[in-house]
Amino acid sequence: MARNGFQPSQAAFAQSVASASGANAHLHDDAFDAFCQRDDLPDFDYIGLHGIWSWISDENRAVIVDFVRRKLKVGGVLYISYNTQPGWASFAPMRHLMREHGEVMGAEGHGIVPKVDAAINFAEQLLATNPTYARANPQVNERLNQIKNQNRQYLAHEYFNHDWLPMHFSTLAEWLSPAKLGFACSAHYLDHVTGINLTQEQRALLEQLPDRLFRETVRDFMVNQQFRRDYWVKGPRQVNGLERSEQLRAQRIILTSPRHDVSLKVKGALGEADMNESIYAPILDAMADHKPRSLGELEKALQERVNLAQISEAVTVLIGGGHIAPVQDENTLQKAKKRTDKLNLHLMDKARGSDDVTYLASPVIGGSVKVVRFHQLFLLARSQGKQQPEQWAAFVWQLLKSQGQQLVKEGKTVQGDEQNIAELKEQAIAFAEQQLPILKALHIA
Repeated sequence: MARNGFQPSQAAFAQSVASASGANAHLHDDAFDAFCQRDDLPDFDYIGLHGIWSWISDENRAVIVDFVRRKLKVGGVLYISYNTQPGWASFAPMRHLMREHGEVMGAEGHGIVPKVDAAINFAEQLLATNPTYARANPQVNERLNQIKNQNRQYLAHEYFNHDWLPMHFSTLAEWLSPAKLGFACSAHYLDHVTGINLTQEQRALLEQLPDRLFRETVRDFMVNQQFRRDYWVKGPRQVNGLERSEQLRAQRIILTSPRHDVSLKVKGALGEADMNESIYAPILDAMADHKPRSLGELEKALQERVNLAQISEAVTVLIGGGHIAPVQDENTLQKAKKRTDKLNLHLMDKARGSDDVTYLASPVIGGSVKVVRFHQLFLLARSQGKQQPEQWAAFVWQLLKSQGQQLVKEGKTVQGDEQNIAELKEQAIAFAEQQLPILKALHIA
């Protein structure tokens, strides 16, 4: 693994994708100190640090903070995600033990995966002896069972990295203070829905605390926060109530899931909760045609049933659940579409031989949408003039057959041309009825 947070192969892949789309992206595989000292970089409106902060040394953290101080514009936004306390308090010792096992007991020359497997096996042997540590931290067994089925490369990064430090929110605030950043909010939508995360007593206590940063620290204890995703702003400004309402009403959204697939349940720190059907059902019904609408348009259409505050919270929950997405303005959408068309065609062409990338780009939402391999291939067939599901099925089967591949259904290999085509046709018809209208609305199809 790269100690300074870069992987040349990742940068090369990103460069190939950028080239295919025609995007004017500049990608580098420099170490942090080398990149931050470049003299050919502009000032930035946005800087993002995802999967970086908790896994680097203090020396590199200082380099990054200095870079943000110098290169983030006034009014610019920093996104940062990191492991935090107190959520890691119980398992951090086990992580330390597994990493030490990998260093002391791991066989040299056999790669990281065998070390990870051996460390997990040893941790299970230790817990089987019922140590006092496990009795004092009963959730450790559950956490270990969870990680057993996770990707080994991810576990190597998460648990076996040389530098690893879960950081309290207040400690992060101290680190960022030289960059003159102010905390804006959590980037995780569901964090903003207090009803699914905090009890009335907890909310009452937080309301008594005048210092906003201290409130975040206390809230982390209330929900046992393990991972934070935050926005910080250089020179944040407070909008008044009228401005906030106007901006909310102007925000456009789109339903990105089939209406019937949206479950009226949501999970927060307090567990699973039921959504109020009298509020959510009218909103979802109004969005079921997958056309972009503003919150103001919803407010007007549903004025007899829900108000703006209810719409705003419901939309926040639905975005957090991955069912609704914010929509870009029309000018930005049109500028992006030529590039997303090229990018998606490139990715769909790659899907002929692998399922490595299961996302396509939408200029409507300015982000990615999960599209599995066969659905990408149906879209590829459609882009080549094949308009009927049976044509898509035949197209995909010829690709699979030429590579010696067959479908697997309910754990069994589908045999013969006729059965494989029949199964693909069934999938293609379902795709045409359910996913294709959404992908059209998202300007992917």
